Amino acid sequence: MDAQQALADLTEISSQIQAAVVFDDKGKVAASTLDENRAGGLAEGAGRLLEHAQGVKAGDGGVTQLEAATQEGSVFVVAEGKTRIAATTAPDPTVGLVFYDLKSALRSIAVKPPVRASGPGEGVSGEPGGSPARTTEPKPAAKKKPAPKKPAAEKKPAAPKKPAARPKKPDAP
Repeated sequence: MDAQQALADLTEISSQIQAAVVFDDKGKVAASTLDENRAGGLAEGAGRLLEHAQGVKAGDGGVTQLEAATQEGSVFVVAEGKTRIAATTAPDPTVGLVFYDLKSALRSIAVKPPVRASGPGEGVSGEPGGSPARTTEPKPAAKKKPAPKKPAAEKKPAAPKKPAARPKKPDAP
C-alpha cells in the first residue's frame, strides 16, 4: 500500500489523530495529511525529537516510539527501519491505541523484498560459473488435507408420537 493511502486509512479509523506525516530518516516527506510546508515542519520536528531521545535513552537499542504531551495535545513518533510516522492528537489521547494505529500504518506501507532463489547448478552471481539469481514470488502455502471422516453414530429410534389431541366439544345447552 502506498503511504498516502495508509494515512487516509489511518485518519479514517483513528478519530484521535488530527494530522499525520510519513517521512524517512533524512526528513524527506513521503505522504501527509497536511500542506507541504506544515508537513515538512512536522517531519523535521519529529526527526529532531527522535534524535534527541536517542541521546538520553538507556540501553543499547534505538528509540522506536515516543510521545511528547502538552496541554494543547500530543505528538507521537514511531520509527521502523528508515521509515517514520508522526502524528498529532488532541489532549489526553489513548496512548496505546495511537501507537498501535501508527505502527499498523507503518507496517502497511513497508515494502516486502522479493524472495531470491537460485536454481539447481546455479552459483552465486559474480562468481566463476555463477549466474544471476532469479527473483520469485513466495510459494503459496500447501493446501491442508481434509481430516478423515468419523463413522456415523448409530441413530436412536425416534420416540413414539403422542396421539393428536381431540378438539374440545362446545358445551351443550
